[in-house]
This record gives sequence, structure tokens and C-alpha cells, in this order.
Amino acid sequence: MSTNTPATSATSAAYASTAPTRTPRRRSGLRLTAAASAAAACAAALLATAGPASASQFFGGTLHPGEQRCIQQYASYQVRADGKATGQGAKFKLQYNGVTVPGTGSPGLVTNWAADLRTAWGTFPGAGYYTACATNNGTADTNVRLELKTDGEVF
Repeated sequence: MSTNTPATSATSAAYASTAPTRTPRRRSGLRLTAAASAAAACAAALLATAGPASASQFFGGTLHPGEQRCIQQYASYQVRADGKATGQGAKFKLQYNGVTVPGTGSPGLVTNWAADLRTAWGTFPGAGYYTACATNNGTADTNVRLELKTDGEVF
């Protein structure tokens, strides 16, 4: 009587091994995985060192007599505000933590205004929230454009 058990040779035992084989395709996949891991680590490091996100703030619209519009943004080392108004103009100001920064308010109703505070110039009061406001103190409607930029947005 014979049994139906297959003979096992040394070569067939080697193929039955569970160790992965290193084919050119497998090596390529490992390189891509390593590259993706390195890229993810770099991205995580950049996000960890990034400061607070910001995007310039903007208001554009009509102010009726007596109305005021303000925009606010956090600044770490520099801030710039720009304003334009039509007709009689508008009164503009830049505030730091709720207080108007000396020298940044317009002298009255104006049609063009800007305030620029920078650490490099010694005019930046410090990190915090900055608010730019436009007020229509005139007797007629005025169209206002008000923009506030901080830090890396300021050139």
C-alpha cells in the first residue's frame, strides 16, 4: 500500500517560507512608502512650527451717516490698514487691544487713509488684536473700502 503524501524537497520547503521576496516591484513600493513617510514627517514639522493662520480682513460697502464698520485681526510683528471713501469721506482709526493707536486716526473725514506699524521701524506696539474702523460722520452716504493686513501679508 502506498500513501498519497507528497515528497518534500529542500527547494519546495524554501518556496513555502512566509518571508517576503524582494522583487524589483516590491523594492519600488518600499521606496515610495519611505518617501511618503518622510514627506508626511516634514509636513507635520512645518504645521507644528507655523504661527496662527491669518488672512487679510476686508470690508467694502455703503455707510449711512452715523454708521461704523470695523474689521479685526491678530498681528505678531506688523500691521497695515488702508481705507478709501467716496463723497464727503469717512473717519478712520486703528486700534490695538481696544485703544486707538496714537497717530493712526484720520484728522476728520478723509477719502484716503493708511496706518502702517512695524517692529522694524519701532512703531509696532506689540502682538495682539488690531481693529481698523471706518465711521461716516458726514451727512450723506459714503462707499467705504477698508482692509487690514498683518505679519506676512504686509510688504
